[in-house]
Amino acid sequence: MSIVELEDVSFQYKGSKEGSLVNVNLNIEQGQTVLLCGASGSGKTSIIRLINGLIPHYYSGELEGEIRVADHDIKKTELHELAGTVGTVFQNPRSQFFSVDTDGEIVFGPENIGLEPKEIKARMNDVVAEMNLEEVLGRSIFDLSGGQKQRIACASVAALLPEIILLDEPSSNLDFDSIELLRGIILEWKRQGKTIVISEHRLWYLKDAVDRVLYIENGRIAKEWNGEEFACLSEDEVKAYKLRPVVLEEELIKEIRGDCSSSVCETDPSIVLKDFYFSYKKRPYLILKKKFKESDGDLLNLNIPELKIPEGKVIGLVGPNGTGKSTFLRCLCGLEGDCKGKIISDGVTYKGGQRLKMCYMVMQDVNHQLFTDSVESEVMLSLKDKDTKRCDEILDSLGLLEYKDTHPMALSGGQKQRVAIASAIASDAKLLLFDEPTSGLDYSHMEKVAELLKRLSLSGATVIVSTHDPELISECCDYVLGLNHGKVLYLKESARD
Repeated sequence: MSIVELEDVSFQYKGSKEGSLVNVNLNIEQGQTVLLCGASGSGKTSIIRLINGLIPHYYSGELEGEIRVADHDIKKTELHELAGTVGTVFQNPRSQFFSVDTDGEIVFGPENIGLEPKEIKARMNDVVAEMNLEEVLGRSIFDLSGGQKQRIACASVAALLPEIILLDEPSSNLDFDSIELLRGIILEWKRQGKTIVISEHRLWYLKDAVDRVLYIENGRIAKEWNGEEFACLSEDEVKAYKLRPVVLEEELIKEIRGDCSSSVCETDPSIVLKDFYFSYKKRPYLILKKKFKESDGDLLNLNIPELKIPEGKVIGLVGPNGTGKSTFLRCLCGLEGDCKGKIISDGVTYKGGQRLKMCYMVMQDVNHQLFTDSVESEVMLSLKDKDTKRCDEILDSLGLLEYKDTHPMALSGGQKQRVAIASAIASDAKLLLFDEPTSGLDYSHMEKVAELLKRLSLSGATVIVSTHDPELISECCDYVLGLNHGKVLYLKESARD
């Protein structure tokens, strides 16, 4: 029996020149797990929004055709009427949080639909056990890593026990182990008879979990495979569709999980990091702040007495969610004032705020570092000599020249990221830091980011990129630096192609 029916559906967002969906026909049987794949902007998220009613009740535009979900005519059904039927986990979990603590977020949905306290507690206990969330209970949402936030978002949806569960890029911020947990949850939902629709770029963790795979291209369903056919696609076939790998090499899995021997290789030339200690727990003091040191042990979120990193190379920074990767990058570039570490490069020692002179960081959410009213002005901020010709050259190399007069906030997510990278190039910094630059990117855009990182290293910059993305490591990383609980586990050459 069909639980989702789309008949001759076309949709064009208000203000858009082109239709996002064109004559889509889709029937999903109850209990099926369906994967939507394809390039960014192909229409995958729009199909998700049709099923959960955000189109047309939140996103307005020209809608044609019929949409029925669990016997609801979506055009005539208010969003709140679908709350117990359809649950959605969005790509950016912060966009769906209502509470400031993890416990409150998990039970928000059941409380909102008026369940009895005993039932709410039972649902919470079940979800926490299923998703292995004990370690994040009772914590502030704001203290969680990106992956931990995504897991809480999944839990808050699961607690509503909806018939249909929609996931939009659910693995984009997750480490390998968390992805394995997510896969287990999807399989459990599948066992329970839930209907699951997943829009995703990462494919390897779903190859044995899905019943159908729909390839979306230019707003149309261009190709369909059953689960077995999809799992058997060759590497060349996958690349022909510009999709990410369906199968990962064992060596890449070891690298991204950190299953490597505890050793640190040394290279020459190197950039030396010394005394990088940092804690989010502030110690009480009467007059003078005491510097953190290695003996502070468990108090430290970052504990690196000394580390030599290869100069002029791309180094992949890996480790579990919440292990200190972003903290490491923030301390390196001087954004955490309490970290008194030193960077020694070419005989020059950079301390504290001086580290800002040699480092430039591109954050995971680039919206936090776009300040001006045009793309050109954004790049000019980083240019020391304000050379407009150099600015144009950088923008042209990134395919952004035509947007030089555009407001950065009017750009797509991938374009904003390239603007931030353009500013990094313009800064001429010796140490360039990237925090999850391929999170949520399709294969083509991931390849472009990898090529940019390689070009930056070839120009003489040292690039450190925090990532959960094994494909990115394979494409561009010369070395892999493993971090866990703020300590260096290993530094080794990458098994890149």
